[in-house]
Amino acid sequence: MTKAAHDLLVFRLSQMLIKLNQGEWLDAKSLAEEFNISVRTAQRDLGVRFSYLPLEKHGARYRLDPACLGKISLRDVERFACLAGVRGLFPSLSNDFLRDIFDSRIQSALLIKGHQYESLDGREANFRALEQAIVARQCITFLYRKDEGDKSYSDAEPYKMVNHKGIWYLAARDNGKLKAFSFSRIEQLRVLDNRFTFDPEIERSLIEEDGIWLNQDKIEMVLTVTKEVAMYFKRRKLIANQVIEKELADGGLIISAKVGHVNQVLPSVRYWIPHLRIISPEGIQEELEASLAAYLNP
Repeated sequence: MTKAAHDLLVFRLSQMLIKLNQGEWLDAKSLAEEFNISVRTAQRDLGVRFSYLPLEKHGARYRLDPACLGKISLRDVERFACLAGVRGLFPSLSNDFLRDIFDSRIQSALLIKGHQYESLDGREANFRALEQAIVARQCITFLYRKDEGDKSYSDAEPYKMVNHKGIWYLAARDNGKLKAFSFSRIEQLRVLDNRFTFDPEIERSLIEEDGIWLNQDKIEMVLTVTKEVAMYFKRRKLIANQVIEKELADGGLIISAKVGHVNQVLPSVRYWIPHLRIISPEGIQEELEASLAAYLNP
């Protein structure tokens, strides 16, 4: 395909996609007249190149499923046009992959916190199945590989695939409790027919949560920060769910954090020794110091 022919194809498909996204009905005869192509070419555009889109057909006319109207961005149009133009050269670009580009519901199933590093090689089918289960709000059953022994979960309710510091986790509710499961340890996944009632409060909490400790019974921790490092904690959150409660007269800070487990905070406290101290809950600072003393004096 010459560059000129490719550019014409890109323009034509882009315009057709924009029309569909705006709710217009398309038919091969009208498209042939508008773009100076044959009716057969227009039919191929609608029947083949757009085959992965959720189109409704009435007679010779096509339109986009009304539930998807307005959800395709200009960037999506550009990406689609380029992909469609070279699709025959890259057969690995599957219908499922192209469909996901335009499906904002799939995008809402993912929550990325930090960089993406973990490879999904060999586990793509499970990942896609979880995406679809989240979108459709279908319960799942799976086997979870744990160091202390495998555990089976049934009728779990999947809410998000969370990427935290490069590692993928499934956030799901099991027996009323929100939990995080390392995706790489999930096996024998099966999506069930029964659906669950979506709780928007759970989704909100997942978006606001800084880590993957998803215990809904939060612990509030209060810490002091010395003036020597206060600027770093004022610049950005260095403790999970950090809130600056007070700036002290000497330049230090009092900060708080609501966390699912104290281990969300302890690694940071150890890193910043001696500039951080835990005020509450009582006893945690003493336990930390005792563990450090035991490490230094075995």
